[in-house]
Amino acid sequence: MRTVAVLGATGSIGRQALDLIERHSGSFKATVLTANQNREALYDMVRAFHPEAAGLVVEPGELPEDVRFCDWYFGEDCSERALRAHRPDDCLAAVVGIAGLPAVLTALETCERVLLANKEALVTAGDLVIEKARRLGKMILPVDSEHSAIFQCLQAANGNRPRRLILTASGGPFRTWDKEAIRGATVEDALGHPTWRMGRKITVDCATMMNKGLEVIEAHHLFGMPEQAIEVVVHPQSVIHSMVEFEDGAVIAQMGAPDMRGPIGYALGYPARLSYGAKPLDFAKTQITFEAPDEARFPCLKLAREALREGGSAPVVLNGANEAAVGAFLDGKIAFGDIAVLVEKALQKVPGRGIETVDDVRAADLAARFETRKNLGKT
Repeated sequence: MRTVAVLGATGSIGRQALDLIERHSGSFKATVLTANQNREALYDMVRAFHPEAAGLVVEPGELPEDVRFCDWYFGEDCSERALRAHRPDDCLAAVVGIAGLPAVLTALETCERVLLANKEALVTAGDLVIEKARRLGKMILPVDSEHSAIFQCLQAANGNRPRRLILTASGGPFRTWDKEAIRGATVEDALGHPTWRMGRKITVDCATMMNKGLEVIEAHHLFGMPEQAIEVVVHPQSVIHSMVEFEDGAVIAQMGAPDMRGPIGYALGYPARLSYGAKPLDFAKTQITFEAPDEARFPCLKLAREALREGGSAPVVLNGANEAAVGAFLDGKIAFGDIAVLVEKALQKVPGRGIETVDDVRAADLAARFETRKNLGKT
């Protein structure tokens, strides 16, 4: 029986992880559940899973009597305090954005394995996170479908060195739209992802293709590959989740129906695989096509690559500006096309700096958000 903390339990990844834990209740127990502010959903999860601890970033006025049996933690550091007190075997880090970084670092100290769904932790502090994992001898198992696919493909390397990582992208809802139409897209348009069902922020990131740019940075840190050896190809059917090309020319791809329970289950059960009632692929009816990403229509992908090449605080600024801009778009304050413009301005205006500590990350992130807020309405 492995004990599991699910951070970001009420989000899309958290809910699907708990579905897997319930399906395999003889092997896993959710002992820590935390969320941001969706308290009613978290209360229901506490009632269903009976964890040892639960936490909310936004403290409620009063806890219902029937959920008081477990330890409760409140505030921005509720996940970190719950992890230190209860020390589960595994931590599924599924908090959205840079807000999840402190919990990832704490999980490396307190848990045997970190199941990483929070790509921003590596985008903003990849060197710090990877160095800490190495120093403590802890395993980071990727949960993003693309990085899980690459990790699975690499299991077949058997001494054959990887030459190229190929991340697949669906192309999002605007794959066939022209540049002017994309600029004026509505929130409803942006949230209409054709193949995956995810939270609002990551769905917008998929629409701008910033998500794929962040994944390039994540892959660089997870697998130690240089930026130029990480390629992106648009694959609208989302059947091939990513590929690895090896030095002998062989290309191994990981395929499956677009269901996040696959990569979550692979990380949770590794090295075993967990069944979850996956829909089988009908190859006779399955098309597999590819096309190159268009960086003129989707400039966020180019900006992410440039930030990775620049290094230092540039990826932190990229992420902070993007989080602020996406939030403004979802609040109806800016146009969809302004997201990339605001991110580019922040990268140009915020001075670069080295990243040696988490405080350096916080400083660069705050500077990026300040610059982005200053430019709202000026694009």
